Amino acid sequence: MSLLRSARFPAIVLLIAAALGLIVANSPLGPAVGDAMHAYLGIPSVFELSVSHWIKDGLLAIFFFVVAVELQYELTSGQLNSARKALQPAIAAAGGVLVPIAIYLAVAWGSDAAAGWPIPTATDIAFALGVLAVFGKGLPAALRVFLLALAILDDIVGIIFIAVLFTTGVDFGALAGAAVAVIAFGILSRQLDTRARVPIAILLVLLAITTWVLVYNSGVHATIAGVVLGLAMAQRPALRVRHELEPWVNGIVLPVFAFSAALVVIPSVSPPQLSPAFWGVLIALPVGKVIGIALFGWLSLRVSHRGGPSPLAFGDLLAAGALGGIGFTVSLLLSELAFSDAPALRDQATLGVLAGSVISLLLAAGLVSWRAWHYRRRTMTAAASS
Repeated sequence: MSLLRSARFPAIVLLIAAALGLIVANSPLGPAVGDAMHAYLGIPSVFELSVSHWIKDGLLAIFFFVVAVELQYELTSGQLNSARKALQPAIAAAGGVLVPIAIYLAVAWGSDAAAGWPIPTATDIAFALGVLAVFGKGLPAALRVFLLALAILDDIVGIIFIAVLFTTGVDFGALAGAAVAVIAFGILSRQLDTRARVPIAILLVLLAITTWVLVYNSGVHATIAGVVLGLAMAQRPALRVRHELEPWVNGIVLPVFAFSAALVVIPSVSPPQLSPAFWGVLIALPVGKVIGIALFGWLSLRVSHRGGPSPLAFGDLLAAGALGGIGFTVSLLLSELAFSDAPALRDQATLGVLAGSVISLLLAAGLVSWRAWHYRRRTMTAAASS
C-alpha cells in the first residue's frame, strides 16, 4: 500500500494503463472490449448504467472526493489558506487556463471541434508530482508547494467546468434531495469520534451513495457528488478517509479510468486529415500551459513579491508550466463530456490529450532535471566556498 501512496509509482501505473488501453483498442480484442464497456449493469428497470458510465460517473466520484478533501485542507489549513499565499499560484493558474483556451480556439474556431475548448485547461496532479519526484532531486520546496497549489486551483476550474458546462435539464427536486443528504452527511461526520463510530460510518456510506444517485438523476454530472461530500465532511475524519482511499484511487480507480478512456482506435488518416480537436489539444496542452503559467507566473512576481512567498526563478516557472501541461485524467474526462454526442471528435480529442500529455511529460522531465541540476550545483558551490 505504501508504494501506491508514493508520488512516483501511481504515475507509472497510470501511464501503463493508458498505453494498454490504446494497444487493446487497436488490436483484434478491441471490438470485444468495446462491447463489454457498453454492457449494462445494475438493477433492471430501476438503476442501470453501462460499464463505461459506472467508471466515469461512479469510480471517478471517489477520485473527486479525495481531491475535494485535499482542496478543503489546503483552503483552510494549507497553502491556500490566505489571499497572500494563494495570489501567485492563482495568477499563474489563470494563465494556465486562459492561454490554452485561446490556443485551442485559434486552431478549432469555426469547426464542430470548438466545443472542446475546456479540455486543455486541466493539470493531472498525480502525474505532475510523480515527474517532480523522479527528476526533481534538489529542487527547493517552494517549487513543489507552488505546483501543488497550481494543480489544486486547476482542479477547481475543472470542477466548475464540469458542474456548469455539462449540466442539462436539471431536476431541482433531485438536487434538493442531494443537498439535504449532503447536509446530513456533514453533520454526522462530525460525530465519528464518538462511541457510535461504526453505525455512523455505515450511515455515512449510505448517505454518500444516496447523494451520488440523486446528483446523477438531477442531471448534474455525478462526479460533483464526490466534490461536495469531500468539502462537507469534517476535516479530521475526511483526512483519515482520504488516507485509506488513496492507494485504491491510485491503484484501481485512476488506472481503470485511464484504460477505458484510452480505448480509442487510431484513425488511419494522414496528419492534415486529423480533426482540429486533435491538433487543438495537442498544441494547447504543452505550449499553452508553458506560456500561460510561465508568463502569468512571472507577472505575479511583480504583484506578490512583497510579503509573499519566496519568488521562483523564470526557469522554475517554465518547469512548472511543462508539468501543468500533463492534463491526463481530468482532460480525458472533459473530452468525454465535451464530445459526448460526437464519438469521432471525442476519440481524436482523447488522442490529443494522450499525445499532448506525453509531450508535456517529456518536456517537464527535461526542464525539471535542468532546474534540479542548477540548484544542486548552486548548493555545492556555496558549500565549497564556505
